[in-house]
Amino acid sequence: MPHAAVDLPLLSTLVVGLGLALLLGYVAQRLRFPPLVGYILAGILAGPATPGFVADPGVVHQFAEIGVMLLLFGVGLHFSPKDLLAARYVVVPGALAQMALTTATGFALALWWGWPAGAALALGLCLSVASTVVLLKALESRGETGSPLGRITMGWLVVEDFAAIFVLVLLPAFSNRAASGGAVVGVLRALGLTAGFVVLMLAGGRKLFPAVLWRVARTGSRELFTLCVVVVAVGIAYGAGRIFGVSFALGAFLSGMVLRESDFSHRAAERVLPLQDAFSVLFFVSLGMVFHPSVLLHRPLQVLELSVVVVAGKLIWGTAAMLARAQPLSSALAMGAGIAQIGEFSFILAGSAIALGILPPEAMDLVLSSAIVSICLHAQLSRAVPSAVAWLRKHVRPGLLERAGDPLSTLPQSTPLQYLTGQVVLVGYAGLGAKLAESLLRRAIPFVVVDESSSSVEALRKRGIPAVRGDASDPGVLVQAHIMRAGMLLVTTSDPVRDASMILTARTLNPPVEIVFHAEGDEDAQRLRGEGCAVFLTQDVQAEAMGAHVAARFGK
Repeated sequence: MPHAAVDLPLLSTLVVGLGLALLLGYVAQRLRFPPLVGYILAGILAGPATPGFVADPGVVHQFAEIGVMLLLFGVGLHFSPKDLLAARYVVVPGALAQMALTTATGFALALWWGWPAGAALALGLCLSVASTVVLLKALESRGETGSPLGRITMGWLVVEDFAAIFVLVLLPAFSNRAASGGAVVGVLRALGLTAGFVVLMLAGGRKLFPAVLWRVARTGSRELFTLCVVVVAVGIAYGAGRIFGVSFALGAFLSGMVLRESDFSHRAAERVLPLQDAFSVLFFVSLGMVFHPSVLLHRPLQVLELSVVVVAGKLIWGTAAMLARAQPLSSALAMGAGIAQIGEFSFILAGSAIALGILPPEAMDLVLSSAIVSICLHAQLSRAVPSAVAWLRKHVRPGLLERAGDPLSTLPQSTPLQYLTGQVVLVGYAGLGAKLAESLLRRAIPFVVVDESSSSVEALRKRGIPAVRGDASDPGVLVQAHIMRAGMLLVTTSDPVRDASMILTARTLNPPVEIVFHAEGDEDAQRLRGEGCAVFLTQDVQAEAMGAHVAARFGK
């Protein structure tokens, strides 16, 4: 069949697109770049901008949409409204402040280029939204989705995504093609439909979807259960767009969030993850396919200036917004580095603005080029955070960066003496830390918790458990936990740079203190044992075994 490739554009596009993505992703990984850089290059090679095979962009784009749906569905499955409410004083003002500052910076830059005010505002908004795909992949690769910072980051992304959806609804009001009265009616109608969809999902979906999954699960068929999960994720997202005019992303996210309340959430997440990974690769391939590399030759200064706004600007504004909410410097810099990129919602906003005549057509290539630059630099920025924190704390007076006087950063003066002498300093309360805390309580061993989550520290103090909010790699935080007189430093997190700082501080202020670590693997365990620490491996021990070790040390 000589024309098989022409007659089967779907098959040829998938084979070539995924094959190039595999090859170039592997090369990028070997060169210590994130694999998604290779996926973007695969899209450029398979796109119309380069000679040779040209994949069907419509096919790739539709598969990319499925990838975004499944990804946001997975975010919803892991997202807890309680976590967002607990961190609302950080993520809501922080995310909105960052978006406003980035929008203002992009607006000023576009005005300087000579663009009209409407186009400048739209461009600034495109730059203000970080890619959920990129940042969630980074959190998953580091195993940080369940950490305090991971929960804050996911809440931050949700706030940004909701704000972007709201902007999409309001875009017609800025269009020169819409009459003022018609634009207002259209905005009100869109807002009403969005609100109706959200209410319907939260009210009806909470009972309907778990009931459907239960009936399918009773058949005992894994294939049917997987199919049901995919239909729920993609079907609701599609219906949200076609019936209510809501974005596919919002529909998928809400369906996942509703299913999280059921007993099937973990099983559903396991089933959808492989499909999510495969289809999200096509998102980056589609990004490369619509990119025209000629923009780098024709508008190099504009690409550079936009990239600076996205990378440097969002790094600064995101860090500043976190510091303004009394977050530790390490968390603030990690957040700033994490959101210093743009992605899927930026392209959706840019495409809608171009269709409405608000942005000029060349704006898409500018947004895409800055997205590619920022995504390529994302991993390097994140890896540089620990070193940057150490340098800043060494060369900059801490009070200039981190807010002084935070009531959660010091132990209350009423803390009983038993918690200040011979106590356990427990670093990290999420997951294993919470189990260890309960074990210590049962054994009546006094301890002080050090955690970066304000909500966790507040909850512990309400229970009468002494707790300090802050980064335990900061000597000042361990001092507040009274490490000088502690009987043990018990660490449930693992990070080479932070570990070294904690060990040095503890040994300097309290040479005989016993240091116990929870390690993720043999390499970490060997490194920590070389420092004279007791180490428990994830695969070897649970919370009770570590608790028993502490109990033996304290004679309980």
